[in-house]
Amino acid sequence: MDLATLIGMIIGFGLVLVAILLGGSLGAFIDIPSVLIVVAGTFAITTVSFSLPEVIKGQGLLIKTLLFKAPDPVDETKMILELAQKARKDGLLAIQNDIEAIEDDFLKQGLTMAVDGSPPEVIESALKADTNNMAARHVSGVQIFKKSGEVAPAMGLIGTLIGLVQMLGNLDDPSKIGPAMAVALLTTMYGAILANMVFSPMAGKLERNSGVEMGLRKIYTISVLSIVRQENPRQLELMLNTILPPAQRVSVFE
Repeated sequence: MDLATLIGMIIGFGLVLVAILLGGSLGAFIDIPSVLIVVAGTFAITTVSFSLPEVIKGQGLLIKTLLFKAPDPVDETKMILELAQKARKDGLLAIQNDIEAIEDDFLKQGLTMAVDGSPPEVIESALKADTNNMAARHVSGVQIFKKSGEVAPAMGLIGTLIGLVQMLGNLDDPSKIGPAMAVALLTTMYGAILANMVFSPMAGKLERNSGVEMGLRKIYTISVLSIVRQENPRQLELMLNTILPPAQRVSVFE
């Protein structure tokens, strides 16, 4: 589980909740019409910019973001270098059993193609196509959250205007001024919370996670192509260390 996302969300919403409880009742900040305008309205208007399946799938990314855990690049690099050394010493077929234990489907696919005798250019084309498709999916998810972050405050503003119109239309009835004013203020608050505490942070985290996965896939692609070409593992180590940050560079063959 991504503890940074979970802890950040808990602390952020916890602070808002504490501020509400210190100043009054939680019930005063719950208004069903405001929720419908902002939450349902944001979902509906976001759907205008995308297809319905894309938006529904985008909501599922919230859970995936919380559960995201990328493999350690250092551990992956060391494992790959050991496979490269074994493949160069004993042949590609020697790593066939090791491939079954690999958890990452992308790396497993590339190494399986290598063991099956696929040419390097075919393997490179397949891995790059898979990576490009993944990047396109990530971009779509980020765009959905960014668009929702833009729409939510706008729906809050629309709710505020509705509440103000209702309030001004019922100045002769004091009993209706309070509920109308609640709609006016709470929709703005709901929209600001959704945009700045959910959608925008999630878009940023998705972009960060996408960058991590792209970095790992770059390591995997370079490694698979090096293994299938039977290159010196020491040369592969030098290539992979140019991708890893200086503090994470490995020295397997020293």
